[in-house]
Amino acid sequence: MEKDIQKSSAAIRSAVQQIKSAILKSQARAVQMINQEQLSLYYGIGRYVSEHSRKGYWGTGAIGRISKQLQAELPGLKGFSEENIKLMRRFYEAWKDIEVKSVVQPTENTNFNTQESSANSVVKTTELQTFDSEAETIRQLQLTNDTDFPITAFLNISFTHHVTIFRYAKDYDERKFYILLAYQNRLIADDLEQKIRVEHTYENQDALSNNFFKTIPDKQLAFRTLRMFKDSYLLDYINVEDIDESDPIDIDEAVIEKSIVMNIKNFIMTFGKSFTYKGHQVHYDKLGHDHWIDLLFFNRELQALVVVELKKGQFKPSYLGQLAAYLRILDDDEKLSFENPSVGIILCKKADKAYVDYVLQDYLKPMGVATYKHMQDRLKELLPPEEEMKRLMTESKGDE
Repeated sequence: MEKDIQKSSAAIRSAVQQIKSAILKSQARAVQMINQEQLSLYYGIGRYVSEHSRKGYWGTGAIGRISKQLQAELPGLKGFSEENIKLMRRFYEAWKDIEVKSVVQPTENTNFNTQESSANSVVKTTELQTFDSEAETIRQLQLTNDTDFPITAFLNISFTHHVTIFRYAKDYDERKFYILLAYQNRLIADDLEQKIRVEHTYENQDALSNNFFKTIPDKQLAFRTLRMFKDSYLLDYINVEDIDESDPIDIDEAVIEKSIVMNIKNFIMTFGKSFTYKGHQVHYDKLGHDHWIDLLFFNRELQALVVVELKKGQFKPSYLGQLAAYLRILDDDEKLSFENPSVGIILCKKADKAYVDYVLQDYLKPMGVATYKHMQDRLKELLPPEEEMKRLMTESKGDE
């Protein structure tokens, strides 16, 4: 009997989860449809208003009068203030170049009556077929010259997000970038504005992965910190012959560190003139635990200590935990009262930028992840692939 009850309870729990999942998915789809319908409507209205107001058909002040009359005829109507209708017009005008326009014949003129007696009191309009057909255009955008346009993301971020993007991002590719960023990261509009206006994420997308804007309250300092580092460094003084891929990672990292220390002047010049070298394998004893910092610098422009941790291979999330501990110790035991919080950089051979950006989000200390190349890597980039070299050499011998 008890087994039957347990079996029945398990079946009920499973059924609940299945139904719950279906409900949530359905609700999500419903929200998406509402959002897409709203965007389609706003796009169609934006086109209609643009084609008539920009050519002077309506005269000055027409949009304001249209807004008032709409609200008079549809009591309780929200979202159609004069300002919002103008935003719809800007929304359409921001993206009108990506569609194949269809030719629509005018049908009739309609008057918007107001209390004014002047000639401007009659607003003449040429109606398009219907707003339904106009709005449908946005769902079926036919791209003339951009097969990579993020249409799914475009239709699934809110109008508020779109307003933020076309207000602050003027370039076409920049707007596409922020549409994808908002959609993929589920950003609220305020966070999206922060990414555009403060963090300049588009301009800095080739910068090293970092969390500076989340961990450094002074945004100007965060921006200077980001500008201080590159996403990749060429360390052409590393003796690659001393690095055996079969050796333990810590031995290889020691070889890299030794090469850097022996060429510390070149390394500092690679990073920037504002860096002062303080030491390598700097030891700190914290609560009976030993900590060894690979490379420690002070940056005069940032007024902050800078830790550089060297890693031979692919980036691992555990590196950030280690680095965060070092920064905490430095801020507690080494940083002077007038200095800014210490900054940490993981310098590794390879890193998946999207993954690094993802795992960096929850760390509270300023950290970044950069990669390095040595001269052998650079030569590999410049020379043809090995198979191509063999083919060229074979052809060369044949010619002889």
